Amino acid sequence: MENNVNEELMDKLKKVCVCKNINRATIKSAIKSGARTLEQVKSVTGAGTGACKGRRCLHVIEDLLEEYHRSK
Repeated sequence: MENNVNEELMDKLKKVCVCKNINRATIKSAIKSGARTLEQVKSVTGAGTGACKGRRCLHVIEDLLEEYHRSK
């Protein structure tokens, strides 16, 4: 239980898309709600559409998508 709480807290604190100030919890929520591709996550959250055009975050989003698909 404590690990789950710690993970949720870290997800809220960890920024995936610094340009748009989008945290890991937001990305995971989009994936759990049905975003299955990088383009869908970008569309739902706005991640990867900031000043760097995703150079800093798209690989993290792809990893989160892969992790989600592996767990299913």
